[in-house]
Amino acid sequence: MDDGRWRAQLYPEGRTGPRVRKLFSTKAEATRFESFVLSKATQGEAWNPRPDDNRRFSELVGTWYDQHGIHLSDGERRKRKLIATSKEMGDPIARNLTGEVYLKYRSKCKTKPKTQNNELGYLNAVFNNLRDSKQIEYSNPLAGVKLIKIKEGELAFLAIPEIHELLGTIEATADNRHVLLITKICLDTGCRWGEAESLHRRHVVNGKVTFTDTKSGKNRSVPISEQLQKEIIAHGEGKLFTSSLGAFRRALKKTDIVLPPGQASHVLRHSYASHFMINGGNILVLQKILGHSTILMTMRYSHLSPDHLSEAVRLAPLNFVATSSPSLADTACK
Repeated sequence: MDDGRWRAQLYPEGRTGPRVRKLFSTKAEATRFESFVLSKATQGEAWNPRPDDNRRFSELVGTWYDQHGIHLSDGERRKRKLIATSKEMGDPIARNLTGEVYLKYRSKCKTKPKTQNNELGYLNAVFNNLRDSKQIEYSNPLAGVKLIKIKEGELAFLAIPEIHELLGTIEATADNRHVLLITKICLDTGCRWGEAESLHRRHVVNGKVTFTDTKSGKNRSVPISEQLQKEIIAHGEGKLFTSSLGAFRRALKKTDIVLPPGQASHVLRHSYASHFMINGGNILVLQKILGHSTILMTMRYSHLSPDHLSEAVRLAPLNFVATSSPSLADTACK
């Protein structure tokens, strides 16, 4: 060039492809650049990789929300949680985040293990979703972080006398006209409290109640008794209930029922599932009724089945030793 610099100009993909031009201080630098570009082009590799992605994690959260989170029922809540987590970690450059950095942060958290596991799931979702949509070029830096192992909690359920006590107490003392019927619906269908609370009159047809506002996002229909259908129809039109969980908890406290910590209205769902299995119900049918996406969740109730592990006794080795000849048994012992 007239100013003493050197310009490399070439067409890595041939004359019909894009032209590449770049200025250098020396001919040697220009020649090396030309050789590098042609070599990469011959191998089918990118010769002009993107500059380092220095976006901070909070910025990735915003991108994730705009593309994915906005479509989730709890997307706004997740976004707030992710931003708070990012702030606690010092809002690191996302590609520099490591398992060690996250684990150091997690060790200082005072939240419950289950909450921390949920949080890790949200973080993984950001990286995985953005990687799939080509918004980031690096892999999930937290892919190797393990969830905290949590002991399976006790699934308490109400015995029949306790159900009588609960319904009687609600009927006699509840300060909310909806709570008794919502409780009956939960006990008769195994639904969650919020699912029952969201019911409209149009959801009760032909001896079935259809739940639409479900945790999985999928609608499901469950048969109900004729008597319960009559009670629901007589209760009103349109949206049938208002928020009634507080009234349920107050009524529950007036009973002699003792539940494990953290269980209140959910004991109604556990009670339905438990009695379903105790009375000989099919585990696959129960899965559909409860709306579990996998059978693993439903299997928590399998031990209540009358036939559960019944073969453990019949097929135990001592049964075969007892029925075999004494000489064989003696030989085996020796």
